[in-house]
Amino acid sequence: MLSKNQIKLITSLKQKKYRQNHGLFVAEGYKTIQELLQSSIELYHLYTTEPFNIDAKHQTLIEDSDLKKISFLKSPNTALALFKIPEPKPVATNELIVALDDVRDPGNLGTIIRLCDWFGITNLVCSEATVDCYNPKVVQATMGSITRVNINYKPLSVFLETCKTETFGAFMDGENIYKKSLPKQGIIVLGNEANGISKDVENLVNSRISIPRFGNIQATESLNVATATAILLSEFKRATIEK
Repeated sequence: MLSKNQIKLITSLKQKKYRQNHGLFVAEGYKTIQELLQSSIELYHLYTTEPFNIDAKHQTLIEDSDLKKISFLKSPNTALALFKIPEPKPVATNELIVALDDVRDPGNLGTIIRLCDWFGITNLVCSEATVDCYNPKVVQATMGSITRVNINYKPLSVFLETCKTETFGAFMDGENIYKKSLPKQGIIVLGNEANGISKDVENLVNSRISIPRFGNIQATESLNVATATAILLSEFKRATIEK
């Protein structure tokens, strides 16, 4: 049986302030938890309906009814674990970096973290208003990729001012990405879902780039930010392949 205090702690971690207070975040589902267990992120405790191959003192066997009380999912998936929030590592600025300016949707951020992992981007820099990467919905959407991407939250304009590398901003009126010669390193900035890149960050962008529309009607206003990230990363990485 779960105690009231255990349930209170776990359910409180849905909110960022309690995640920060306790230094903990929630991960759910066998695959995601296994990815985290195999990483350097430290397990705090595991609540599961089926035993994991880990030290018994770090896991508690519970009933499905108890899992439903603590799960943030509509259909709870076998296990829920609490992990300690790791300290981010310094950003390596001599490689390709993705920077997000106030991206608010957890699903978008989770997908972008997975894309960074897929395309070998090891550093993701987020503005302080970007959704917390340890939001349960973000963690779920990353499917374990959060263990392989170094994520830092910083005042974005200050970070860009201090970096001595080319900065590319995604804009509707930028230069066609398919016609541009792209480097192996730099910073790709993507903006808020509704408002794009903010003015103070825009002023620090060296190169304005865009993904052209090919439809005859061209009525679509913009691409989803995660979709745009996928296309841009594909082009930047394709440019590094020797032909």
